Amino acid sequence: MLKTFLPLFAMTFLICTFLVLMQFLWMHLTDLVGKGLGMGLLLELFFYAALSMVPMALPLAVLLASLMTFGNLGESLELTAMKSGGVSLFRVMRPLIVLMLFVSVGAFFFQNDVLPVAQSRMWTLLKSMRQKSPELDIAEGEFNDQLPNINLYVEKKNHDTGVLYDVMIYDFQQGFERSRVILCDSATLQTTPDKAHMQLTLYQGELFENLRDATGVNTTARNQLYRREEFHKKTLLIAFDANFERMDEGDMRSLYIGKNVSQLRHSIDSIHNRIDSIGAAYGKEVASNSYLSLNSESFPESILAADAVTVKKIDPDSLRREQPRTSRRRYVQNAKNEVERSMMEYLGRSLYLGDEHKVLARHGIELHKKFTLSLACLVFFFIGAPLGAIIRKGGLGTPLVISVFLFIFYYIIDNSGMKMARDGKLPVWQGMWLSSAILLPLGVWVTYKAVKDSAVFNADAWQRALRILTGKNKRALAVKEVIIEDVDPAEATRRLDELSALTSSFLKKYPRPQGYLSYWRGGMDSAELRQLTASLEVTVSYLSNTRSRKLMDLLNAVPVIQDLMILHPNPRSFWSRAAMYIFPVGLIIWVIALLFETRTIKSIKQLQKILPQIQSYGTDENPPRLN
Repeated sequence: MLKTFLPLFAMTFLICTFLVLMQFLWMHLTDLVGKGLGMGLLLELFFYAALSMVPMALPLAVLLASLMTFGNLGESLELTAMKSGGVSLFRVMRPLIVLMLFVSVGAFFFQNDVLPVAQSRMWTLLKSMRQKSPELDIAEGEFNDQLPNINLYVEKKNHDTGVLYDVMIYDFQQGFERSRVILCDSATLQTTPDKAHMQLTLYQGELFENLRDATGVNTTARNQLYRREEFHKKTLLIAFDANFERMDEGDMRSLYIGKNVSQLRHSIDSIHNRIDSIGAAYGKEVASNSYLSLNSESFPESILAADAVTVKKIDPDSLRREQPRTSRRRYVQNAKNEVERSMMEYLGRSLYLGDEHKVLARHGIELHKKFTLSLACLVFFFIGAPLGAIIRKGGLGTPLVISVFLFIFYYIIDNSGMKMARDGKLPVWQGMWLSSAILLPLGVWVTYKAVKDSAVFNADAWQRALRILTGKNKRALAVKEVIIEDVDPAEATRRLDELSALTSSFLKKYPRPQGYLSYWRGGMDSAELRQLTASLEVTVSYLSNTRSRKLMDLLNAVPVIQDLMILHPNPRSFWSRAAMYIFPVGLIIWVIALLFETRTIKSIKQLQKILPQIQSYGTDENPPRLN
């Protein structure tokens, strides 16, 4: 099993890592292209990015490899041979379960020790590359604005020598009022040795420059000064830093992405203590604050001399009415200003605390990520291995489709849970373990079905069930080459008469679909419908021994009638009574049952029309024999 699984696991892991790395490259393509970055820097970035993408690629690789392994064994009937020899599915999976335990433990240590360093270096490199100036790529016949404060137009460019011809330059380095326009026959553009400037050498041209009065007073259009210069050769130095400067990695290591479990727990405790202390200080300040801003200067002397109990019973509105109108306006305006100031102050404090809670959630998310990857590998193995044993399809086609579907389902749930935890809509532990909590029951159920040799994923069984639900289940009888028991016309007539009587009795009792109360009181008689369907199938099976193709065509036209549970609910069941009284639920179920009842009655009426044709088939003049 290990020899079969390990090569597939290595191959799928490399493929999945390559795919997620291409996704990363596509997302950050604009930050890398046109910067003149060396191959060594790009390879270093891709290496750290590949390490950072392991948490996404590893579960998908486990799922795909386990599906392919057990699918190949099932398709080649090796699993069947093992089971016939008394080897259970769990015994077949045992070495791979031990391997997955080691992979899960290794995934935890990778998340804890390797991933923080890889993520810190990757984001440091990427941020440094974003800040690097792009390399110049001068296009012909259009204005190029890649140089700061300079628009450069080139009519033609020699790609071998790099010489630019018929050049027009708009220079705004000294501001718009001191702008310069330069025209020249040719020019060359190159980087200085220190890569801090671009040197533009111009040949055979003219320069026009606006001049502003030294006093700073704007001049009118009539007396605007400008300078005109003709030159044979002129050199311009333009500030353009083309060096790559690697940023300090310590900034990223101090964030949540660069910490291991112990550091994250320490940071979480520190943030908790800081939030609690800030909240306690805010609460103490709010409790001790006097919102009315009443002091001794606001009270008359008679009130100040009164007892303290009397002061507590003073109505502030009565104090305001005793003051002059101008004072009252001033009091209202002061109160309004005080309320607005307090609102802005507390809004700022709430935003600060909100930021602290977001930082706390980020650290909690990163802490739980250290453990969710290990469980995800185990869950995907217990989904992929039993699923491969059930579907019994090897190769890369079917397993790849199933793996991608399941992984997209997992990825959507995982990201949704993480975003809800980040935004505070769910506790962090619930959001981060949401995907595992949903997929773990699926893994247990699939493993149970595989151990019990269930045909839950049998395509023929699902197609047959779908045809039954949609009412498109047709008969496909054919004339048999060898008939053991010939059809007896008398017995066939007796069976047809019995079936016709059952059909007429049923339609007389149920000429149309039932109403809401009649349905929930028992629905169609299950015994009567079961007797009708059993008689129909036995009669069709008996008549199918005929050698007549015409009779066989009539039998194929006989509808298939299904005795479904939804047609007759149990009136004594608690769930049936509950659904009946809970009107929205009962109404929905009744509408669905109404569709099936209509289809059943329609099929029985169709059967009633076909039965006389089958009965009269052996009573014509020169009648062909039923057999």
